[in-house]
Amino acid sequence: MTAKILIWLLTTFLLATASLAEAQQAKKVPRIGYLTTSFASEVTSRVDALRQGLRQLGYLEGKNIVIEYRYGEGKPDRLPALAAELIDLKVDLIVTHGFPPARVAKRATTSIPIVMAVIGDAVGAGLVASLARPGGNITGLTSISSELYGKRLELLREVSPKISRVAILSSETSPATEIAMNEIKVAANVLGVQLQTLQVRSPNDFESAFDAAIKGGAGALIVLQGPLTSSYRKRIVELAAKSRLLAIYHESEFPETGGLMSYGASYSDMYRRAATYVDKILKGVKPADLPVEQPTKFEFVINLKTAKQIGLTIPPNVLARADKVIR
Repeated sequence: MTAKILIWLLTTFLLATASLAEAQQAKKVPRIGYLTTSFASEVTSRVDALRQGLRQLGYLEGKNIVIEYRYGEGKPDRLPALAAELIDLKVDLIVTHGFPPARVAKRATTSIPIVMAVIGDAVGAGLVASLARPGGNITGLTSISSELYGKRLELLREVSPKISRVAILSSETSPATEIAMNEIKVAANVLGVQLQTLQVRSPNDFESAFDAAIKGGAGALIVLQGPLTSSYRKRIVELAAKSRLLAIYHESEFPETGGLMSYGASYSDMYRRAATYVDKILKGVKPADLPVEQPTKFEFVINLKTAKQIGLTIPPNVLARADKVIR
């Protein structure tokens, strides 16, 4: 009888332990990391868009999902330590913004999935094998779309019909840059605009590039997307104002920093879409099986303060098409 009681007690204990373990496993809350070079205040609207996307998929921050935020605050050299912190926290996934965080995260881990909420030429940068088959532990959304480049030149011409020569500022040689240049050349031929290419390889090259643009008679500037141009927004904006060049950029941070205008992918929309990647990966889909997607929504931003500073009047028909006007 004693033996039977002992067996019954042991069985009951094991079943209870198993049930408790299952309950704890079921209640495990996914933990995701967010890594960016920016200050928290610079990406508030985007992070809100990510949260919104997650909410629509049933994830409530602080209840059934936890987000660990790590901001480089303008210092890329801080990123490796921040990525290490996220890995030490055993996050289930890391969401990144831009080239430096994505590169750092990829170098830091080959096992934790990485979702790029916003990235430029991920293929040219060696982050993914291809858009269709990214491979490895990283996937996400690219902000590159060939239709953008010619449109930027058209907008410059609409703002100032007398523009006859436009400088193109590029900081890298990649397939994406070639696509950009070809699209701009097609638009330039249609509009009768001459192009001047400016190559920069380091931050020290910016001033001489702008000097060359002025000496070459350029009246406007298109800045191509790249790690260097994105990292030195403030410097580029200041030089454009000093040179009195009508400049159009690829991301809204430029006019928000004092640039004239931008036309490009809506980063808030991309962040909302990034939530679907998070959801699929948390449910077991491998990053390598999720193609890198291109933008579907675009935004046009104009800084009227900057226009006034350089003596430019934005035509009403152009102003009416802006998604955001900074006054």
